[in-house]
Amino acid sequence: MFMKEIIFATNLKSLRLSKQMKQYELAKLLNVDKRTISAWENKVCEPSLAMLAKLCEIFDESFDNILT
Repeated sequence: MFMKEIIFATNLKSLRLSKQMKQYELAKLLNVDKRTISAWENKVCEPSLAMLAKLCEIFDESFDNILT
């Protein structure tokens, strides 16, 4: 597992919690299953670039800030 994966997972969870958002709420915004959000946060898999772009939009963050 690469360090970038670990940082992304941690950043995603922190951003979501800072907005007091539940996993299912973020999943609904992205039109994915709640298990997908859980998998990202638990370092099981990573989002596609398209999903990453949507995450940046939702959290008003740059790619760099979410990934590093």
